[in-house]
Amino acid sequence: MALCGIGWVPRVERVEIVYFSGNLSKRLIRSSPIRLIGKSSSSNQRQFLGVRCSSARKAVSSMESEENARSALLDSVEEELEHVTRFKISDFKILDCVSIGLGGRADEIIFEASVKNAKSPLYDSRVVLRRLTTVQAQRRGKRAIQVLKKLIRRRLMYHSYSVQVHGYISSPTSSGRGSFTLVHGYHGSFSLRHWLQQSDWLPTLEATLVLDEESVRRVGDDTVGGPAVSRQLRLFRILMRDLLIGVNYLHSHGLAHTELRLENVHISPVDRHIKVGILGNAADFYENSSNSSALDNNLDRRQMMIAFDMRCVGFMMAKMVLRELMDPLIFTKFKSFLMKGKDPSCLREFLLKVLGRNSPLGNTGLQILDRNWGAGWNLLSSLLATKPSKRISCLDALRHPFLCGPRWRVVPSMDIIRWGLGSTAVRITEEYIYGQHQRSRLSYFIELMEMLNPNSKPKNWLDLLPGKWRLVYCTGRHIGLTLRQPPARVLIGDVHLSVSRASKLNTNLSFTSDIGFTVMIGRVWPHDKTGIIGKLQVDSLFRLTAGRRLYLKEEKTKGNFTMGPSNVQDSLAKKLAGRKWRKAIPFKEFPSSLPVAKLASGDVEVIMNLGDPLNQDVDTARNIVQEVRTLLPPEMFDLSKLVCGTYVDSRLLVLRGVNGSALLFTRSCVDESSR
Repeated sequence: MALCGIGWVPRVERVEIVYFSGNLSKRLIRSSPIRLIGKSSSSNQRQFLGVRCSSARKAVSSMESEENARSALLDSVEEELEHVTRFKISDFKILDCVSIGLGGRADEIIFEASVKNAKSPLYDSRVVLRRLTTVQAQRRGKRAIQVLKKLIRRRLMYHSYSVQVHGYISSPTSSGRGSFTLVHGYHGSFSLRHWLQQSDWLPTLEATLVLDEESVRRVGDDTVGGPAVSRQLRLFRILMRDLLIGVNYLHSHGLAHTELRLENVHISPVDRHIKVGILGNAADFYENSSNSSALDNNLDRRQMMIAFDMRCVGFMMAKMVLRELMDPLIFTKFKSFLMKGKDPSCLREFLLKVLGRNSPLGNTGLQILDRNWGAGWNLLSSLLATKPSKRISCLDALRHPFLCGPRWRVVPSMDIIRWGLGSTAVRITEEYIYGQHQRSRLSYFIELMEMLNPNSKPKNWLDLLPGKWRLVYCTGRHIGLTLRQPPARVLIGDVHLSVSRASKLNTNLSFTSDIGFTVMIGRVWPHDKTGIIGKLQVDSLFRLTAGRRLYLKEEKTKGNFTMGPSNVQDSLAKKLAGRKWRKAIPFKEFPSSLPVAKLASGDVEVIMNLGDPLNQDVDTARNIVQEVRTLLPPEMFDLSKLVCGTYVDSRLLVLRGVNGSALLFTRSCVDESSR
C-alpha cells in the first residue's frame, strides 16, 4: 500500500509531493510553489492535520540528521587525531599561574595545569593547556597535531628539539560550536625573549643549561667562565646550534616552520635543549602531483620556504647577540635597512652608527661578531641575504667558523678567507694607531685581497662599483692629523667616493669625490673641535676596460749594489710559501701579473664650498685647499691619478693610484635620515 502526503511550509510557500513506498524509502517527485484559495472544509482540516504531522516528522528527522552529522564530524576528527590522546578537562588541575612566554595571540588562552588522572602516563606532571577560541586558531591546533604524525617517526629528535604535543580536549559548547584545547609540554614560563630581557640573564641561563665540561667541549671552548664576551659567545653558540639542528630536522622532513621568533622558542632545563614552538603554521614543501611543471614548482617552493625560515633565524641571531635590537625602534631601523634592498654585508657599517659606542648595554655584541676575523658578521649577512638563493642552509651554518670553537678543525672556504682579510684590515684602520708594523700588515692584507679578487672582469665591476664608498686607508699617505704645525687648522671628516653609471649601454662611469672638513680659526688647536664647515667636491668621468697589473722582477747580479724586490712583496712571497697560507692561496709562488679593471679618466672639475667669513678671504681659502691636499691622498683630490681597480666585492673596494699606492674603501650604507 502506497502512502501519499503533502508537506506545506507557509513562509516559503512551497509544497513537496513525497512518495512513500512499502519499504519507507523517500523519493522527491516534485517541488513547486502553490497558493491555497478557498474556505476550509473537513477535507482541508484533514489536509492541515496531515501537514502538521508531516512538519513535525520533518523537524524530528532534521534534528536526527544534524545529530548524525555532528557525530560523524566528531568521529572524523577523532580518526584524524587518533595518534594523540584525547583528554577530558576533568583530567587536569588548573594552576593559578599563566605562562607569559607562550602567548602573543589574541585568539589563544594559555594556562598551566597538572595531570591528576592516576591512569594517565602524565600523572602529576605539569602541562600547558592552549585553548583556541576561533576557527582559524583551532585549525592551527589541528595542524600542529597533523605535523606531529610526520615527525614522530624520529621520536628522539622530535622530543629533543620541538615542543611535545600530548593531545587535545574537544567538547561541544552551548553555542553549538565545539571548543578545542591543545595539551602540550611545559618547558618553563619564559620564552627565549623573556630570558634575554632579564637583568641577570647570563648567569641564570648558564645555570639552566648546566654548562659542564661536556657542554663546553661541544662548542670547543676550554675555559669555563672568563670574560663576558667569551661567556656570551659560548652561550650563543650552544643556543644557535640547537636552534639550527631543530630547524634542519623540520626541513629534512619536508616542513617549514614559518613562525620562528624568540617568543616561540623555549629552553628546557631537563634536557638543556632549545624547543621550537608549536608547529601550527608549519607548511609542506611538496604538493602531490606527477606533473613535471609541478615538480619544478615544488623545488622553487622548497627553496623559498627554507630561505624564509633562515631569514627568521637571522633575525633571532641578531637579537640574541645585539640585545639593543630588542628595542622596537632600533629593530625597525634594522629591518628597514634590509627592506630597502641594502646589502647585509654592510650591516656593521650601518649598526656602528645606529647603536653607537656608548650604548647602555655595552658593545659586547659588536665584539662577539668581530671575533675570528669578523666571522659573526659573515654568518649574519649569509642568513639575511637579499636574494633567497644566496642564503645559507642549516647544515652549512652548523659548519660555519662562528659556530665552531677553536678546537674544531673547520676548513674555511675562499669566501670566508676573503671576508676575514677585509674585516681585519678595516678593524686595524679603526684603531687609528698607524705604527710601522700596522702599516706593513695592512699592506700585506691588501696584497692578499688583490690576489684573491673574486671579480676580475670589468662586467662584474660595472655591477658592483656603483654606489657610495668611504675611504678608510691609504698605503701612500697618512690620513688625518700629524705633529707638524699647519698654516690652517683643518680637521678632515668623512671622505666619500660616489660612483654612478650614466647608461647601461656603455662602460662610462661618473666618479665624485666628496671631502668634508672643519676649519678652526686660530693658531692653536682648540679643545672644542666645532668650527666652520667646508666641503670639497671633485668630479670626473671614467671609462672602464680590462687590464693587467705587472710585477717587475729584478735580475740578481753579482755585486755589492744589488737592488732586490720591495719589502712588502718579499715578505708576502715568503708568507705564501709558508704552511699557513699554502692551502688557502691558489698560487704556489708570487704571480707575475694580475687582472685588473683599468680606469681611463677624462676632465676633472673641482668645487669648494666654505662658510662665512672664510669664504671672503682668498689667501685663507688657498691655505685651506693646500692643507686638505696635504692631509688627503692625492688621488682623492685629482681623480685622474686613479689608474686601476684591483679588488671589489659587495662591501670593500681597492683602487690603485699612478704612484702605486692602494686606497681601501668600504661601502657606505648609512641613511642620514635614520640617525
